Amino acid sequence: MVENVKIIRKKIKNMYLVVNPDCSVVVKAPVHVSDEYINSFIKKKESWIKKHLENFESLNSKSVAKKYIDGELFKYLGNEYILKVYPSKKEYLEISDNFFNLYVLETNDFEKKKKIIEKFYRKRAEIELFEIFKSNYKVVTEKMPDFSVRKMKKRWGSCSFHKNKIILNERLIEKSKDCIEYVVFHELAHLRYPNHSKDFYNYLTELMPEWKVKKLKLNERH
Repeated sequence: MVENVKIIRKKIKNMYLVVNPDCSVVVKAPVHVSDEYINSFIKKKESWIKKHLENFESLNSKSVAKKYIDGELFKYLGNEYILKVYPSKKEYLEISDNFFNLYVLETNDFEKKKKIIEKFYRKRAEIELFEIFKSNYKVVTEKMPDFSVRKMKKRWGSCSFHKNKIILNERLIEKSKDCIEYVVFHELAHLRYPNHSKDFYNYLTELMPEWKVKKLKLNERH
């Protein structure tokens, strides 16, 4: 049974269940509904709740505050890199072997170091995620859908069926390429099936037979 579910009774007709990005679970129930009925409702939704909790936990796992100091670990395309900070008049970040080499005017300038690294991630995400998308979209459609990368709190990607547009979370740049491909195929499949029906998952399996393994890897916590 899912624990720590907040129950709110209101003057409403139907029961509502919400899993928030902070991993809190809230049930809004009509005033007259019994505790037994609410617990039964939560039990029936247990798999759905756990699925969404896992997704949010994975997204939040990278939200631990970074200090941007020597020795700190950063992920890029599924690999871990050790941060090394160097004083320099020219400010930039480069990857060399297993290191994130960060060059900055003031090595103790937290905001500047953060800005440089975030800018690096953003730029590389726009390049790498687009390349993976461009290499795979034709398995679903001849016409390339509109594509963009942005910060997303609740999901790894989204598909606007009517606008023929796909958006990927820029934080995917931290994940391995096969995980990124899974998200790409998942969103591409929504161009055929704008839902999570059985037909959608059957089609996703045609596109990527091993998608379940990739999804588990994507949501692993380290």
